[in-house]
Amino acid sequence: MSPVSASYNGVVVVAPVTIPYRRYAQHDAHWFLAKAVAGLRDAAGLATDDIDGLAVSSFTLFPDTAVGLTQHLGLTPRFLEHVPMGGASAVVQLRRAARAVQAGDASIVACVAGDTNRVDSFRQNLANFSRFARDAVYPVGAGGPNASFALLTAYYMRVYGAKAADFGKLCVAQRDNAQTYPYALIRKPLTLDEYLTARLVADPLRLFDCVMPCAGAEGFLVMREQDARGRGLPFARILGSIERHNAYPEDPIQMRGGWAMDRDDLYAQAGVGPADMDFLQAYDDYPVITVMQLEDLGFCPKGEGADFVRRNSFTAKGSLPLNTSGGQLSAGQAGAAGGHLGMVEAIRQLTRQTLSAPIPDARIGLVSGFGMINYDRGICTGAAILAASEA
Repeated sequence: MSPVSASYNGVVVVAPVTIPYRRYAQHDAHWFLAKAVAGLRDAAGLATDDIDGLAVSSFTLFPDTAVGLTQHLGLTPRFLEHVPMGGASAVVQLRRAARAVQAGDASIVACVAGDTNRVDSFRQNLANFSRFARDAVYPVGAGGPNASFALLTAYYMRVYGAKAADFGKLCVAQRDNAQTYPYALIRKPLTLDEYLTARLVADPLRLFDCVMPCAGAEGFLVMREQDARGRGLPFARILGSIERHNAYPEDPIQMRGGWAMDRDDLYAQAGVGPADMDFLQAYDDYPVITVMQLEDLGFCPKGEGADFVRRNSFTAKGSLPLNTSGGQLSAGQAGAAGGHLGMVEAIRQLTRQTLSAPIPDARIGLVSGFGMINYDRGICTGAAILAASEA
């Protein structure tokens, strides 16, 4: 068991910003990331020079990284992170930015993620996503992550008895949540029958199991609590966070992630447990990963995720509000910003700045991330527990 990590007392997150998603864009990733940084600056009433830390995640920023982006944006940070961890990037950015602020290595860190999406950019990204994608998936025309998550979904269903309708219940609930989120790209109501009869994409995955790639960006700021109070900014506190990479490599196929390895540390840091969460913002590129997080984060035992789904409701006013902006399955997946969608939504809920339906009396919530699928498993996992300022 890992030791309990040091607290994040005195550091907070503020200024949740979304650059509205669009299906396709001619702008490059730099444009969306610049919009996010400018949005953070304006939301917090900062001068550009006040931002002395920058954390960046993007799949389509190439040939630049965070270093090159500083010149594009006119920033001169003393703390800089390029975080190429896909859907786990938001949690990783948060953790490292918070430690930098605690250590005095930065005062205000802009954490941003964003990507463009042109007609052919998704195919090009998949062709070079990883060595595993090149060798095991792309050459046989599988088209990237759909085949990998079909493999994980089929295995989960076979081992634990989950049914398509269990995954469908999550998709339907998230579409219901998306009805109130103005930036969601897919807001048409979805019924369970429509989910079950949609066309197959990669058996057993059907159309509504799969995210829609799009362009956009998300961001938030990390700073000292006293600075947030001095600027009159609503903030959320960081109660705890974890990250883990390449967890359980001995498993023949992924059935658990790094959350299971470190969740005791996470809850010990925060002084709370799963039953205390007012909501969960879980990474949701495919429903099977959401179910895996419900288990690995301790909401139910391993293998009982499907039964947990059957016993609960996941809308903003449900028994466990889940992905209350609609999640990626309804809002869209803006590349590396996919993991930031839930983090930004959590900050909005806890600071009473919601664009989607507010969760009644939300005080504490959990955000989890998952990224970098390498054929039969995702490599990066993370989670953070945030609380309202008065919690």
